[in-house]
Amino acid sequence: MISRLLRNRTIVQTISRTSTIRCLSTFEKHRTVFESLGLDKTNNKGVFDGEWKGSGDIVPSYNPVNNEIIAEVITGTPDDLNTAFEKLPAPKRGHVMLTMRNALVENLQPLGKLVSLEMGKILPEGIGEVQEYIDILEYALGLSRTMQGAIIPSERPGHAMLETWNPLGTVVAVYGWNCAIALITGNGTIWKPAPTTSLVSIAITRIIAKALKDHDMPTSLCALVTGGTDVGQSMVQDKRAHVLSFTGSTEVGRQVGKVVQGRFGKSILELGGNNAIIVTDDCDLDLAARAILFAAVGTAGQRCTTTRRLIVQETVYDTLVERLKKAYKQVKVGDPLDEGVLCGPLHTKQAVESYKKALEQVKAEGGEIITGGRVIEDGPLKNGNFVEPTMTRVRPDMNVVQHEAFTLDEAIAINNNVAQGLSSSIFTSNPSTIFKWIGPSGSDCGIINVNIPTNGAEIGGAFGGEKETGGGRESGSDSWKQYCRRGTCTINYSGALPLAQGINFG
Repeated sequence: MISRLLRNRTIVQTISRTSTIRCLSTFEKHRTVFESLGLDKTNNKGVFDGEWKGSGDIVPSYNPVNNEIIAEVITGTPDDLNTAFEKLPAPKRGHVMLTMRNALVENLQPLGKLVSLEMGKILPEGIGEVQEYIDILEYALGLSRTMQGAIIPSERPGHAMLETWNPLGTVVAVYGWNCAIALITGNGTIWKPAPTTSLVSIAITRIIAKALKDHDMPTSLCALVTGGTDVGQSMVQDKRAHVLSFTGSTEVGRQVGKVVQGRFGKSILELGGNNAIIVTDDCDLDLAARAILFAAVGTAGQRCTTTRRLIVQETVYDTLVERLKKAYKQVKVGDPLDEGVLCGPLHTKQAVESYKKALEQVKAEGGEIITGGRVIEDGPLKNGNFVEPTMTRVRPDMNVVQHEAFTLDEAIAINNNVAQGLSSSIFTSNPSTIFKWIGPSGSDCGIINVNIPTNGAEIGGAFGGEKETGGGRESGSDSWKQYCRRGTCTINYSGALPLAQGINFG
């Protein structure tokens, strides 16, 4: 079992408006990055509804490499939502997508570096996050000319039936997956980011607002309200939020879904993963080992599609474990901006505590740590949120893998026997195994991969999961329909009034 470094939990520490920041070496060191993105040390307003403002607490953003304060953000409050909802549909949508895309390309490097500084991702992944937004904007640009309804044969002579897809109004969006699709379907958007990533959120919003302004469109179509739980709860309860997209824990997502459903809104939920990779004895073992390392250690395990569980056939188990042990020990942990670093810090101190508790639970249940398992509290990384990449053996879940050869049906059952259903993978060269895995008796996840890891989803396919992962699909395929209201239209051009089902009413 690869112990997943649990999903980020936000830590918000408020300080008074009169406070001074004494430790801003990160800001000074990377001043050109921050200033190129319009960010300041202390006066970053965290609400945008056409104008920049903020009436809430001042919240610092921390560098997880050393837990120094990077800069301060003046956050919003529930009252700031009253002016943030924009209901106007968006004309010239494709041109706006293109402008936004070009603006992000111009700022790819500084934005990617900011992601690394504020979140702790290694620089290639930070740049990759921005590139993914660029990709989704290109996808949305193409979608702007291809969204189609349907012509439906009418049983009544002289009648035509068709479907229409129109904007719902306002989408509480996750950037950039949901934002781009929401905009291209004509909706306004509001973004409430995690309090620990406010700087990236402000920088992105500035770029988008300029793109909208260049097209003489309301810049409030892409509103931003930073803040804490009170802002999030107000969004969930607000009837003006026609679609609410939430990414987070299953526990919180369950409550979000209930509240949104209670007011007959729409929710798109992307919750817990608990993702597994099945390794068969007929696979390319080198390929599997490389994929597992990337899927389990990439982004320090802080990704919804991170691999958490391995189900390995007995005949290749020892060989694979030895390869992974060697690979894990060679992973360089350190400052995500340093060359050669493959694993940066966890995002927050609370994430470090979650890592420690997870390993304590493994040992308490009779499992063992195969490699790793240590919080790095000495040397040059001692002030940051650094931990060792870790692999564990857990007897309650993995007994069948350790002591007997499993059948494919047993492996699929283990994969499916969890409450979550986001991403899954199998490594095999057997066509029969492949087609069973992707068929009705195979994986019950929303993402079903073969000979690739559980992470790294492409934007063209519908992204999301089943069961307690929430069932939503954020982008790709025909996911755009979630952001629209469907209309079934019947047009009578006959001059008569025939009824359906052959009814004769006088």
